[in-house]
Amino acid sequence: MASYYYLIASLPELKSDSEMPITYDEFLSYCETAVESSVYEELKNLTLSSDKGPLVSKWAKFYKELTKEVNYQRSLRLGKQYEAPEFRDHTAETIASAALSAKNPLEAEQILLDYEFENLDSLVGLHMFDKHVLFGYAIKLKLLERQGCFEHEKGKAEFKKLFDQVQQQVYSL
Repeated sequence: MASYYYLIASLPELKSDSEMPITYDEFLSYCETAVESSVYEELKNLTLSSDKGPLVSKWAKFYKELTKEVNYQRSLRLGKQYEAPEFRDHTAETIASAALSAKNPLEAEQILLDYEFENLDSLVGLHMFDKHVLFGYAIKLKLLERQGCFEHEKGKAEFKKLFDQVQQQVYSL
């Protein structure tokens, strides 16, 4: 446990609206000598859909419910049938609606990322130098890693290409 103090205190701050200050591999290299081997293995195998580990099971439940809410609202907007989530959280409904109403997909992802970071901060709560903080940090890094895969210019070009195709189909009618 004592080794967590230095490790956690030395990690750079993560913000939902900033670039990744370190890669996940760099994070793992910091953890390799500072945490127990079982914790290191859990961190090494961590994905956004993992559901075991400190804090991770609560995160998995939240992430699954948010994903279901986004899928449900997206399906309704497309006029398709989709089973309503069992439990509908008002905040998740509002966030999903805001994301689906965003001007572009990148803005929608940012809305969801901000909400996910807020939830992780809430799940970590008053934990300071323990596994909860470490796993919360790891999940945030995974989220930023996913966000970093989005290429704004490439996405914009693809959107324009698809939009042009739709326009051509409309004009040909």
